[in-house]
Amino acid sequence: MARKKKTAKAAAGRAAAGRAAPRAPQVPGRQARRAAPPPLTLRQELLAMAREEVSWLRRALVTVSALFLLALAAAGLWSLRPVPAYSSDDVVTGSPFDVAFRVENTSPWFPLADLRIGCVLAHIRASGTPPTLIDSVDVQFPSGTQRLEPGESAHFRCPFRPLIGHPIVDDAGIVQRAEIYFHSKYDLPLVGTLRLTHNSPHYYLNTRLLPPRWTSRGEEE
Repeated sequence: MARKKKTAKAAAGRAAAGRAAPRAPQVPGRQARRAAPPPLTLRQELLAMAREEVSWLRRALVTVSALFLLALAAAGLWSLRPVPAYSSDDVVTGSPFDVAFRVENTSPWFPLADLRIGCVLAHIRASGTPPTLIDSVDVQFPSGTQRLEPGESAHFRCPFRPLIGHPIVDDAGIVQRAEIYFHSKYDLPLVGTLRLTHNSPHYYLNTRLLPPRWTSRGEEE
C-alpha cells in the first residue's frame, strides 16, 4: 500500500509540473501561410485598365479646362488695357510738320501711366529717308505728370522739320510724300513694373480736308 501511495504521489507531481511548464514558442516557419489571391481574369484586368484611363482623362480634362479659363481671363484683361488714340489739329498756318497732335486715353477703366510718346518719320517717298524715331516735345499733360486718366487727352508736337533739314518753303512738296506714326510706351495697369508698347497707324497729310490735317488711312473723313 505504501508503494502505491508513493507511485500515486509521483504521478500527481509529474502532472502538476506538466501543467505549470510554459508552452514552447511557435516557430515562424511553422505558421500556416496565407493562401495567395487568385489571378485576375481578363475581364477584371480590362476593367482596371479602363478605370485608370478614365481617371487620367478626367485629370487631363480638368487641367485643360483650368488653362482655358486662365487664357480666357488673360485675354479679357488684355482687351481692357488702355490704348492711346492720336489725332491732328488742323493745319491753318505754317508748316504741317509744326502742327500740334493730340493723344487721348480711350479706356474707361485704366490710366495711361508714365506715358512716353515717340514720333516716327516712317518714310518720304522718293527720298530714301530711313524710318527715324524722335522724342515728342512740348507735351502738355492735364495733371502736369506723364499720366492720362480715362478720357483725358494731351497735346504735343513732333520736331520733324529739324530732322529733315530743309527750308520751310520746301514743306509743301515733302510733306505730301511723307508718312508718320507714333510709338508710345506706358505702364501695364495694376503691374507697374511691366511696360506696354503701342504703334499707331500711319498718318499722312490729307489735303482733301479743309483745312488739311494728318489722318490715318482708315480714318473716316
